[in-house]
Formats: sequence, structure tokens, C-alpha cells
Amino acid sequence: MARAAKTILLLGALLRLTAASVASLQVEITPRFHGQPLALNEPRYENSAGEKFSITRVSWLASGFALQRGDGSWLELTNRVAWFDAERGRDSFRLENLPAENFRSLRFSVGLEESINTNNPAQYAADHPLNPNLNGLHWSWQGGYIFLALEGLWRNPVAAARQSAVNTKDDSAALSRDVATVFDGWSYHLARSPNSTRIVLAAPLDLTRDTRLNLDFDLGTLLNAPRPLSFGKDGTSTHSRPGDLIAAALVANLPGAFSVKRVSAMMAVEVAAANSKPLYLPEKFTPYRFQMSAMFPIPDLPRDNPLIEERVVLGEKLFSETALSKDGTLSCASCHKANAAFADPRRVSLGVRDQAGTRNAMPLFNLAWKSSFFWDGRAPSLRAQALLPIQDHTEMDETLTNVVSKLSRRRREESLTKPNQPSQSLLTSSPTNKVDYPALFTAAFGSPEITAEKIGLAVEQFILTLTSFDSKFDRALRGEGKLSAEEQRGFELFMTEYDPRREQFGADCFHCHGGPLFQSQTFANNGLDSAFADPGRAKITGKDADAGKFATPSLRNIALTAPYMHDGRFATLEEVVEHYTSGMKRSATLDPNLAKHPAGGVPLVAADKRALLAFLKTLTDE
Repeated sequence: MARAAKTILLLGALLRLTAASVASLQVEITPRFHGQPLALNEPRYENSAGEKFSITRVSWLASGFALQRGDGSWLELTNRVAWFDAERGRDSFRLENLPAENFRSLRFSVGLEESINTNNPAQYAADHPLNPNLNGLHWSWQGGYIFLALEGLWRNPVAAARQSAVNTKDDSAALSRDVATVFDGWSYHLARSPNSTRIVLAAPLDLTRDTRLNLDFDLGTLLNAPRPLSFGKDGTSTHSRPGDLIAAALVANLPGAFSVKRVSAMMAVEVAAANSKPLYLPEKFTPYRFQMSAMFPIPDLPRDNPLIEERVVLGEKLFSETALSKDGTLSCASCHKANAAFADPRRVSLGVRDQAGTRNAMPLFNLAWKSSFFWDGRAPSLRAQALLPIQDHTEMDETLTNVVSKLSRRRREESLTKPNQPSQSLLTSSPTNKVDYPALFTAAFGSPEITAEKIGLAVEQFILTLTSFDSKFDRALRGEGKLSAEEQRGFELFMTEYDPRREQFGADCFHCHGGPLFQSQTFANNGLDSAFADPGRAKITGKDADAGKFATPSLRNIALTAPYMHDGRFATLEEVVEHYTSGMKRSATLDPNLAKHPAGGVPLVAADKRALLAFLKTLTDE
């Protein structure tokens, strides 16, 4: 007994020693401006040239983490990458499984080493900091990542004088009378491996316990010292080409922009793991084979609603089910036509009693890569998005209780000869189809019980399967076809910025529609109006900085999804291109990547407009 007790004591001591041999370091980095917390979207800042400006975006990558021991040697922490974003509140990164020692310095790089920067971006998991669909920092067709993205608006004296002259001639209320509110855009994108910048910070780190390290990232220092930057003198954009003076100044200023705020011990806390247990999974099911391009980033498919054939089939039926509407005349497919890339050819959709909506119906493909839905992003998931039109009084105008009741008691004969059915499988089936919803719900969820939650889950699954990745452009990338000379010219224009200072004269489309998905997670004001009848994203967030901003849709299948914009104001692609070349209107929330261009937009000659249109049409998935 004594020997057994001694053995237990020794094992306990060994376990305690093992548990104490590793620790973690929580690195928290706060963006500031001259020591004060950074305020996004507020034109309160001034640089050494006396230029007033705002900052709307701060997003950057860190890698190459290392800890310096007391003897001066460095412990290299391989395969550690972090992504920070001020707007999204990503301000911390945790270094796990560190040796329980004392260290005196932390080292990391703003940027990536060559081997990582040029690696295949489609390999990373959905929540990995290098997944381009998550961070929005990949150059895509140009290759490599943006290491640091800084964007904002600045008060351009030339633009202010121009607006003042206009105001003198035109007394309309639509024009701003406050010259101080006239701003142009600026966009600094630090990229390319030679510009990866090492940061070394002395900090006493006692890692015999879990430790928190608070750092400050001062953008006032970054833009002002030791190499001050002026938008008027140095330019309003950089893409870090060799010899670019703005990129060189950012690299020179970065080391001094970081400082240690404090080092403290972390309190032991219990962190509940996210609930990813599958909901209502039946005992027998058939996994669904999700299809996507090898170039697409890995999507963050819902872990609690894994794709299965039985649920996709049910979701497809519900998508075309008119019982979801109050008067039995409308289904989801009524406003999302399969032959229009699941969009609506009408400017605005018509609900029950022919009520006109206020916005154009968005296309429903490649939504597995989106994190919010509707033009204003009010739905956080596809399952939530699926249920909102049912309850909207101007759309289907039905209650979820009534829908559940109708589906539970109804077994009906449904004609499949109606136009615009959502899938080929329905189009080729027999003339009639018995829809036994309790049986379909049993197959999909293991129970005949029908609930609103299950309806949302099923429709979510069907929409997730609507992927598009086989256009002429995709086949050309795979070597299975070739773009014409005009289409190739359009692609070059699409992917090239407009920056006459550096002799770049592209169309600058890729900032908002970059990557293989030709979309982004962002909301943007693209210059449709100077005053907003529809507040867009601001209606959801309540922030003035979001006024006039709407979701950035994919340009895939753009030739099929007319009319265009959130209100369907443009009937043709030609009108859309003309808007970006001569029709953009300025306002306080205009996207910086558009506001940095001349009044009206990016000037393109007629031949370049035709080439751009030709390229956009290669994105159609037949």
C-alpha cells in the first residue's frame, strides 16, 4: 500500500510538472493614432503635410514569430500566422504550447516569407488566417498576399476648390455647401515578399505561466515618421511595385509604429467550445458530394448542418413550394429564376397581391462563401435568410406557423411543367410528383415533425449546393480553351489599377471583385448617389459610416443577372461600365478605392470599355 501510494504521488508530481512545462502567450495589438485609440471612418486625423484624413480600413498579416531567450538565442515558432483587422475587431493572437521559460523579446514580421506568400491559397481551412475568403487580402491572379491594407479618405484641396466652384454655379440641395467635407480616397497596400518587415520588441515574458502581451500599433507614426507621407505629394495609392516610394516609406516606418503597452498574467478561464453537433441527423443518410473549383478557397460550411442528399432534396422541393406564401401563388423560385443564375429579371420583385418590393433580388450561387446575406447583410446565415421572405408582408406575407401547418397536413399533386424550376433533376422527372412532406422530413431529419427551423436548414442546404465555376474564363485557366485578344485585354484592365502617377491605366475592378469568386465579404458605397433614399447597411448597424453601403455581389454570371445594383437601376452591363467611368457620385462614405479616382470615375476609351464587357461575359457558366 505504501509503495502504491508513493507511486501515485510520483505520478501526480510528474503530471503537474508536465502540465507546467508549456504555456501560452496571448498577443493583443491595439491600433492607435498618436497614442489615442483609433476611430475608424472619422476625418479627424492630420499628417505632417497638414492634410486632413480618415482611416476606414486597417487589415494586416503577421508571421515569423520568435522569442528571444536570456542568452540572446531565438526560439523560432514555425507555421504561426496571424490576421488582424480593425473593423472586424480581430486584435489578438494566441501562441500555444510554448516552453515554460523566461524570454526577453518578441519578434515577428508584418508580411509573409516568399514560400508562404506564393503558396496555393486554396489549401487553407475556412478559419485559417490565410484563407483569402476570410481575410480579403489575397492578390489572386497577380499572386501573393497584401501584407498591410490601409485605406481612407482625405481632404484634397483641389477637389475642394472644384466642389466650391460647382456650388457657386449650382444651388441645388444635393450639392454639399461645406467645402471641408469634400474628400478623395487613398489606398495603401503593402505587398510583395521583399517588403515583409521585421518587428523586434523588448518585453520581459515570464512564460512559466500563461501570459498576455499588449502591444500598440500607432498609425500616426506609420504615416509620419521617420519618412512622412503626403497624399498630395507622394500619391494616394500603392501596390508595392519595385521602386515605389510609398511602399519604401511604410517599410521604413513600420518598426517604430509598434510598442509594448504591458505584460500581465492571464486569469484561468473556461472557454466553451462552439456547438458544432449536427442537428437532427437521421440514423441513415447519404453524404452530399459538394463540388467546387480547385482554385476556390475552402468554404466555412455549417458544422451543425452537414450536407446530406436527403436534406438537399427536401430543400429543393421547398424552394419551389408555393404553400410558403399566403395566397399560394409564390415560391422562392418565383423571384430566383434558374435561367437567370437564380436572380430576378425584374427591377424589383413582386410579392403577393402584386406588391412591388424595394430592392432587386440577388442571385443565389456560390453563397457557401458568404458570411452574411441580403443587400444589407441583415441575415447572418442562409437558414435565417430563407425564412425572412416568407414573413415579409411585401413578399410572401405568411406566418411560419401557417407554413408548418400547411406542409404537415398536405400531400399534393404538383405539376412539374411550370417554367424556371430550380434544378435539372426536377425538369427531367415525371409529369407529376407526389410531395409527401412528412416522409421527406423523416428522411432528412429522422422524424416526420415539421418545424420552421428544419425548413430553414433544408433550404440552406439546397442553396449551398448552387455553385458556379465552369465558365469560359475557368476553362481558359485550365488550358481547355482560350480567351480572345479582346477578352484578354478586358481581363488585364479588370486586374490593373488606375494610377497615372505610376503609368497604370486599368479599370481597377479587382479591389472589390477580386479572387476566383469575383466577390468580397465587404459592404461598399459605389457612388450611385450623393444622398441615400435607401440607407443600406446603415439601417442594420445604425452607423453613419455605413450609409449607402451594400453587399458586394459576385461578377460571375453577370451577363445573366440584369438588371443591376441593389435597386435594379441599370438595365444593361454597358450602363454599369458607364457608371464606373463617368457617373460615380461623391459622398462621405464613398469607397476609398473609388474615391481616389477622378471626378466621375475611371476614364476608359470606347475600345477598353468593349474589352472589359467582353471579359465580363466570359464569366457566364452555361
